[in-house]
Amino acid sequence: MADFPNLSRRGFLNRSAAVGGLLVVPGLLAACSKAGEGSADGEGALEKLRKQGFVRVAYADEAPYGYMEGKELKGEAPTLHREIFKALGVDELKPTLTEWDGLIPGLQAGKYDVVSAGMAITPERCANALFSEPEFISPTALMVKKGNPKKVTDLASAKEAGITVGVMAGAVEGSYAKGAGIPEGKIKTLQKPQDGADAVKGGRVDAFLLTGISLRWLAKTNEGTEVTEAFLPELDGSKQYSPGGAVFRKGNEELRDAFNRELKKIVADKSRYVELLRDYGFGATELPPATLKTADLCKG
Repeated sequence: MADFPNLSRRGFLNRSAAVGGLLVVPGLLAACSKAGEGSADGEGALEKLRKQGFVRVAYADEAPYGYMEGKELKGEAPTLHREIFKALGVDELKPTLTEWDGLIPGLQAGKYDVVSAGMAITPERCANALFSEPEFISPTALMVKKGNPKKVTDLASAKEAGITVGVMAGAVEGSYAKGAGIPEGKIKTLQKPQDGADAVKGGRVDAFLLTGISLRWLAKTNEGTEVTEAFLPELDGSKQYSPGGAVFRKGNEELRDAFNRELKKIVADKSRYVELLRDYGFGATELPPATLKTADLCKG
């Protein structure tokens, strides 16, 4: 499993708990688990969804993964999940806004059927919920000034060019830069994505390192910047994929499996995948490789 690391950029950067809300007292976790035990399992759950005509999904209002624009639920996960559930005979997503650290506990408590938030697949989360196969991976990229004056394409070229690279405070990109041999004096820590874009535009850094997904989204509102082609950084010889997927309540294995069958059809069709998700900054570089399996990611 050297190629499939557990640590995701989003889990590490955005949530101090880093395990999707699993830092709860044991009694509460047990109570949440019991709350879901009486629900229909597997195929029964899917049949229930078909009869009622909708599936309850939770999102965390985080663009471009899952967010509300006006009265419309948008983003990578809702768009993909809407397509999949329609193929399964369920036409509507009924959204519930949930704080990130409440997504899995709310799922366990039966408040909704699926988490549609682009949640990273980690062993800690797998211990408390079911994940689909990966919907996407999160290759890294560099935001640079328009025209890419330093002609950088990845961390190796950034090191060779001797440029200053911006990274987010507390995020794994800092370790990627150090692992690539970029001197600490050439790594500038920033607090949030917009700070990185501002630093590039203002010349305080030559490049800002983050996932291609996030940078392409950021570039939409930051003229004078562009984003390099995405690449997979390595740490200790391991490629950093940072995959994410849909999340189901334990006991709903057959529902998860039905979802996976439709998901497989989409990720096997590159043009369809890109057409569905291009508006959210996802492209062919975000397609998960066929060898990347949730069962392996859950093992660690």
